[in-house]
Amino acid sequence: MMFLSIWQTLDSWDRTMFQFFNGQLTNSFFDKIAPVWREPGTWIPLYISILIYIIIKFKKQSWKWILAFVLSVSISDIISSHIIKDWIGRIRPCSEPLLIGHCRSLLGWCPSSGSFTSSHASNHFAMGVFMFYTMQRFFGKFAYIFIAWAATIAYAQVYVGVHYPFDVLGGALLGTMIGKLMSMGYRKYS
Repeated sequence: MMFLSIWQTLDSWDRTMFQFFNGQLTNSFFDKIAPVWREPGTWIPLYISILIYIIIKFKKQSWKWILAFVLSVSISDIISSHIIKDWIGRIRPCSEPLLIGHCRSLLGWCPSSGSFTSSHASNHFAMGVFMFYTMQRFFGKFAYIFIAWAATIAYAQVYVGVHYPFDVLGGALLGTMIGKLMSMGYRKYS
């Protein structure tokens, strides 16, 4: 009974925050930017630049970093998309009957997969945290840009109407754990 009460309270907070971020904290500039910002294709130049940097910096040893990076995002995606989402089965806000008329869906479609956890948040935090910890010695304070990059993509998920804030938070925590563990493994074995 207590668990149900706690869940109902958290769900109420999540819906309230969603309506604030998706419905009130908006403007026409971000309405155009957020849908594009969250798309993987937008980031291809960044991914290619990072790969080139890693290959130049680590030369023959670059394969270890690339393998750990790919494993980070792969593990994150498998756990988020194929285990947690199927197990939890939360409806996305853009499909939620209680939010009809209260959800701005900026994609023009609503994904059919579950909402918790956000795989965009999980995958980008796994990549961002891994890059932060493995490249901090080269980038110094500028390495925080990898975390900020992941956070803005995660926020865009709520902004466009496909995730609740707690979906994004759950994905960010999962991705952070995976990115941190993979960075520790990479540093230990390289």
